[in-house]
Amino acid sequence: MHMAVSKRWTVDDVRDLPSDGNRYEIIDGNLVVTPAPSWSHQDAVGLLYSRIAAYLAAHPVGHVLFAPADVVFADNTVVEPDVFVVPLVGGRKPHSWEQVGRLLLVVEVLSPSSARTDRVDKRDLYKREAVTEYWIVDVDAGVVERWRPEDERPEILSDRLTWQPDAAHPPLVVVLPEFFAEVVGT
Repeated sequence: MHMAVSKRWTVDDVRDLPSDGNRYEIIDGNLVVTPAPSWSHQDAVGLLYSRIAAYLAAHPVGHVLFAPADVVFADNTVVEPDVFVVPLVGGRKPHSWEQVGRLLLVVEVLSPSSARTDRVDKRDLYKREAVTEYWIVDVDAGVVERWRPEDERPEILSDRLTWQPDAAHPPLVVVLPEFFAEVVGT
């Protein structure tokens, strides 16, 4: 269930909410509430996180995190991407959002309750914030929608997903049929 409330919310308002198993985010002052994710959602998040973490360990250009972790763009905009990568600061992993203030990669795994928010509201936000790449992972369809800031339409990937945050390093390659088979357990 996706619920938007008409009050103009701030980061402080969200931090005052109870810890009740829901995910609370605000985009331009609008509260977005989503329930706890499904097992397949979490499997997809975990597998992507581990692959990205292994890649970044071999090619240290960023630091990967996963939800829950606040990304605060403004007093009225805080999101918790499923997986995200921030650049290193002075060759080291940052310890707060304030140290980096930008994202190299954002990954959202679709849930029935989050599809509109991920495809519209967050897409608009990440485009506005010049996020280098935004992946929307659709486990049910077995595809990844890749967005870059200049894109008017996503690139729909069903075979291979490549990510190359730095031309000095080889790309991360995810073979999507194998990835989705592992997520759903086939």
